[in-house]
Amino acid sequence: MSDAFAQPSSAGRSWLKSYYFIRAAVSVAWVAAAFSVGHADPAVAAALLVAYPAWDAVANYLDARQSGGLARNGSQRLNLIVSIVTTLAIAVALGSSVNAVLGVFGVWAFLSGLFQLVTGVRRWKRVGAQWAMILSGGQSAIAGCLFVARATTAGMPGVTDVAPYAAFGAFYFLVSAIWLTVQDRREGAHAA
Repeated sequence: MSDAFAQPSSAGRSWLKSYYFIRAAVSVAWVAAAFSVGHADPAVAAALLVAYPAWDAVANYLDARQSGGLARNGSQRLNLIVSIVTTLAIAVALGSSVNAVLGVFGVWAFLSGLFQLVTGVRRWKRVGAQWAMILSGGQSAIAGCLFVARATTAGMPGVTDVAPYAAFGAFYFLVSAIWLTVQDRREGAHAA
């Protein structure tokens, strides 16, 4: 059995729980900002749309670093690269149209969802409690397709069109964090 699938240390599981809680909190804050000021202020909306994939890049880097490095975590390495490219592409697309931004965001949601799904499947055996991350990855990929389709319509999308996507992400990260916490408590009770 390779060390990539070895049981994680308690520090590793603790990191993952904290990571999921932080991802949930950042997503909730992003959604709150989108609905409270982003929908009325184009500059804030633009900043939020650039910040979302940028944060995802940082988060994937930090998680991969805590989980053995980017070399051992190919799906997170690819997610990091796609998120960096998307951050730059959104910044450029903002000069074109909101529809172009939504299209770029959709391609990113599709790809990052697939990479998240792969990461969840890879972690399943050694960490458990990854079903929410797998569902989240699949849903992200589907949402990405819907964003791309919406980007081709005549309507004028906005940051609040992306907010439900971020809210579902927050939900899945929170569920994963809670599930790992419950799993650890059950294992602790059985060991006692």
